[in-house]
Amino acid sequence: MQHFHDKSTRIFTLIAVLLSLLFSCSSTKRVANISSTADPLSVEERNKYDNYFLEAVRMKEKGCHDAAFDLLNHCLDIHPNGAVALYEMAKYYFYIDQIDKGEEALKKAVEADPDNYWYKQTLAIFYQNKQQTDKAIAVLENMTLQFPSKTEPLIALIDLYNSTRDTDKMLTTLTRLEQLDGKSEHLSMQKVRILMSAGKNEDALAEMQALSSEYPYDLRYRNLLGDALLENNRPNEALAIYQQILAADSMYAPTLLSLATCYQKQGNDSLYKAQLDRILLSESVDGKSKESIMRQLIARSEQGYKDSIAISQMFIKVLSLKQEDTDLATLAVQYLLSKKMNAEATVVLNRMIEIDPECKSAHLQLLNFAINEQNMEDVIKICTPAIEYLPNALEFYYYMGIAHFQLKENDKALAVFKKALTQITPESDKDIVSDFYAIMGDIYHAKSNSSQAYEAYDSALVYKPDNIVVLNNYAYYLSCENKDLDKAEEMSDKAVRAEPANATYLDTYAWILFQKGRYAEARLYMDQTLQNDSKPGSVVLEHAGDVYWHSGSADESVGFWQKAIEAEDLPTRTDAEISLLKKKLAYKKYLTK
Repeated sequence: MQHFHDKSTRIFTLIAVLLSLLFSCSSTKRVANISSTADPLSVEERNKYDNYFLEAVRMKEKGCHDAAFDLLNHCLDIHPNGAVALYEMAKYYFYIDQIDKGEEALKKAVEADPDNYWYKQTLAIFYQNKQQTDKAIAVLENMTLQFPSKTEPLIALIDLYNSTRDTDKMLTTLTRLEQLDGKSEHLSMQKVRILMSAGKNEDALAEMQALSSEYPYDLRYRNLLGDALLENNRPNEALAIYQQILAADSMYAPTLLSLATCYQKQGNDSLYKAQLDRILLSESVDGKSKESIMRQLIARSEQGYKDSIAISQMFIKVLSLKQEDTDLATLAVQYLLSKKMNAEATVVLNRMIEIDPECKSAHLQLLNFAINEQNMEDVIKICTPAIEYLPNALEFYYYMGIAHFQLKENDKALAVFKKALTQITPESDKDIVSDFYAIMGDIYHAKSNSSQAYEAYDSALVYKPDNIVVLNNYAYYLSCENKDLDKAEEMSDKAVRAEPANATYLDTYAWILFQKGRYAEARLYMDQTLQNDSKPGSVVLEHAGDVYWHSGSADESVGFWQKAIEAEDLPTRTDAEISLLKKKLAYKKYLTK
C-alpha cells in the first residue's frame, strides 16, 4: 500500500496542481459517458470497475488517499487500460513525486481515450514542464487538428515555437488564432514584431495596414500604422496619416506625441519642441494624457540621450499650470528621485502640497530630505503645516519635537509632544507613543523635575515594556538619586540583556551595583564598559575611578579621575560635578561632596 499521510516528504509540482484542477472536468464525466465503442469488460466487470472508481473518488474527496489509491489499483486490476483510472493514478504518482510512473500512466490514459482533450492537454503541460519541447509540440499540434475550435493549444504552441525560433510556424499559428478570435492589436503587434525581427519590414507594414483597415474608426490602429511607417524611415507617409487622425480629433494625445517624434526624426528641433509645448501646455489636454506622454518621453529619453535636465524642466513647466490631481507630480518626483535630482524634486514636492495640502507622501519626502541633511530648522518648517493638515499623523509631531529637543528648545518640544498625545487612539503606533513619553521624560529630567520625568517613563513603558532606551535612562536617573535601586537594577538588567555590548547600558548597570555596595560585580561590568567604549566620556571615566577605588585599586582610580578631567566632554558637566571630580583628584581619594 502506498501511504500519503506524510506530507513533509511530498514535492508539490505544478503538474500535480494542474492535474487537481482538471479533475472535476474530466474523470467523473467519463464514468457517466462510457464510449459507444464495444466495452471490453463484461457487465459484472464494468459494474465492479465503476463501483470501485466512484468509491475511490469519494475517498479522495474525504482526504482518505491511501484508500483511494488502493481502490484505483483494484480498478486497473479489472481493466488495465481504463483511461479514467489511469489518469487518476497519474495524478497520485505526480503527487508523491514518482514522475516516471506518472508519465507512463498519463500516456496510457491518452492512448486509451485519444478523444479526451484534458488528458492530452495535461500531457502537453507535463512535457513543457520537463522542457521536452519537441514532445510537447507534437502533442499540441495533434490537438490543433483534433480540436480546431480550441485556442489554448495554439497559444501554447506560439510560446514553444518562439523558444525554438521557428518564425514561420509562429506566424502561421498567429494567423490561425486570428481566424478563431478575429484580428486584434495584441496578435497583430506580435506578428509585426516577429516580421520586423526577421527583417521583413514590408510584411510588417502590411500587417499594420490590415489591422487599421479592419478597424477603420479606431484611431489607435491608424496611429500605430503611422508609427510603423515612421520607424521604417517613411516619415512623409507617416505624417499624412497623423494629419488625417488630427483632422478627426485635433487633440488626440498619442498622435500629437507621434507627430513630435516625426519632427524630431526629420531633424526639425524647433517644430519638435513647439509640438511638445502644444501638447503639454494645452489646457484642453487632460492630465492623464499628459502623464501618459511624459511617461513616453521618459522611456524615449532612457533609450536615447538620457536628457534628464530637459525632462525635469518639462515637468516643472507643465506642473506650473493648473492641476486636477497630484498624479503627474507624483510621476515627476519618482523620476527626479531616480536621477538623484533632489533640488528639482523639492520644487515639485512643494507644488504637490500646493495642489493637495493633505498629500502625506509629499510632506514625508520633504521631511526625509531635511532629516538627511540634519537641518532641524527645516524639519520644524516642514512639520508645522503637515500637523495642521494631517493632525492624526503622529510622525510629524515626533520629528518636530525631536528637532526642538536637539535645538535645546525644551519647552517647545514638550508642547509639541503634549499636543501629539491628544491625537492618540487605540490604533496609534505604540512605539511612537512610547517614544513621545520617553523624550518628555528626558526633558522633565533636564528641567530637574524628577517626579514628572518618572511618570513619563512609566507611561512610555506601558506602551512599550521593552523600550530599552527608557529602561536605561530611568534606571540611571534612579541610581543617581540612590533610590528604588532594586527597580533600577531590574530595568538596567533588561537593557544590558537586550544589548550586551552597549557601553552606555553597561555603565548604568555597573553604577547601580556600585550604589548597592556590590563593588566586585560593579568592577566586572565597568571593565566590560571600558572594553566596549573606544572613547569613554568624563562621566564614565569618573565612574571607573570610583568603582576601582572601592575595589582596592586606588592608584588606578586616580588615573581614571585624571582622564575624566582631561576628557573632551568635561565642559558639558555641571560646575558642582567638575568641582567634586577635582577634589577627588587633589585628595587622591573617593569623596561624595
